[in-house]
Amino acid sequence: MGLAVGGPKGSLAEMNVVPLIDVLLVLLIIFLVINPSRSNGLEALVPQPVPATSDKAVTPPSVVVVQVLEGGTLRINQEAATWETLEPRLTGIFKTRAERVAFIRGDSGVPFEQVARAIDIMHRADIDHVGLMSATAGSAP
Repeated sequence: MGLAVGGPKGSLAEMNVVPLIDVLLVLLIIFLVINPSRSNGLEALVPQPVPATSDKAVTPPSVVVVQVLEGGTLRINQEAATWETLEPRLTGIFKTRAERVAFIRGDSGVPFEQVARAIDIMHRADIDHVGLMSATAGSAP
């Protein structure tokens, strides 16, 4: 705290803010250095476009795609399935696989709750990662 002596009214007390600014800058530097590492969020894989040389997308045999079609029907890699047989069939498919990754594709007119139900069943079948595919990505005629 500073003290100005003299003047017409006598002594005048003024606060010296320079030490406060020094303390503020030191605290700012400390918080910048101690700043925790920022989280990057969820990892996302960007879908790659189908090469122009191929007429239609061919799904490799190691990839499992569950399709939810309009009307509530299901397919696993173009083979018909039902809601009751989805979990046992997926468990059988992934029983011998080390990589537990599957994809799900819902038609554009399908309510999301049916897609979410299929994702829940896929997780119950011990599938670690479920990728979402758009309705037009690799769709068969």
